[in-house]
Amino acid sequence: MTQAKTWVLKQHFEGFPKNTDFELKLEKLSELRDGEVLLEALFLSVDPYMRPYSRVRMQAGDVMIGTQVAKVIQSNNPSFPVGCHVVGRGGWRTHTVSDGSDLIKVLDDWPQDVPLSHAIGAIGMPGLTALYGLEEVCAIKPGETLLVNAAAGAVGSVVGQIAKLKGCKVVGSAGSDNKVAYLKELGFDQAFNYKTVPSLEEALKKASPEGYDCYFENVGGPFSSVAIPQMKAFGRIAVCGGISMYNDTTPQTGPYPHMHMISKQLKMEGFLVSRWENKNEESLKRMLTWMQEGKLKCKEHVTVGFENMPAAFMGMLQGENIGKAIVKV
Repeated sequence: MTQAKTWVLKQHFEGFPKNTDFELKLEKLSELRDGEVLLEALFLSVDPYMRPYSRVRMQAGDVMIGTQVAKVIQSNNPSFPVGCHVVGRGGWRTHTVSDGSDLIKVLDDWPQDVPLSHAIGAIGMPGLTALYGLEEVCAIKPGETLLVNAAAGAVGSVVGQIAKLKGCKVVGSAGSDNKVAYLKELGFDQAFNYKTVPSLEEALKKASPEGYDCYFENVGGPFSSVAIPQMKAFGRIAVCGGISMYNDTTPQTGPYPHMHMISKQLKMEGFLVSRWENKNEESLKRMLTWMQEGKLKCKEHVTVGFENMPAAFMGMLQGENIGKAIVKV
């Protein structure tokens, strides 16, 4: 009988997560029934969404939510033979029994020279989030100017690169000088450290005096309040995240954007990547091609050891990572 190591949410987070909010447990897994497979985790993802979603989708004592790249090590399901690799939603666990309904096979023609971990990064949910936010929500066009914050993260770094591929001017904001240097390596036209500029408003104006056609929002809070007034008429804002607010114990308040949105006739739309799930296979192949052609570069922040899941998660929320934060089992 296989035992799985799991990280459970011991108690709901109050403010920023703490080590005492998590508990490492052992779980005995049942023998496989017809149609089931046994998975062994190779890489696990830590993502910002886990913080707010833990409150609404989890109870104390539940295994932490999340995705992983896993290998099928036993199978009673012909769709998932032993040895194949999948992306699963088993959460923070080393082994999972699945009936296959929550699994996505890694592309059959996945190149040998591309790390499998990218299936939960640039060639996975974060990459798809970047692509759909730009193409479906912003409907970005060549020659337009894009602003993206948290630009050195898993989503933001891909957003900027795709926008450059589409012939746009890209301005990125990040939280350290090392991250700014990385954005410039990726080809961002302008990049700045929002923590050290004397004025965020002036930094945004200097980076693009004519304003912004599109704004890919990952941060929310005061940054958003400063950025929205600098949108051009008929600008589009894709609201992907609000990481600056996830750990608040008291909700943030205004200023409010209504008059700017009315006078400039702005479009502001929140979205979930799952809306365009029917396009995923074609989209992933497109991004994989860009990566193989050297047009899409991806950096990973790798933490080794399943026992370090909470530390990797908290580090990601504090902005320690450049690119995608993952845990290698």
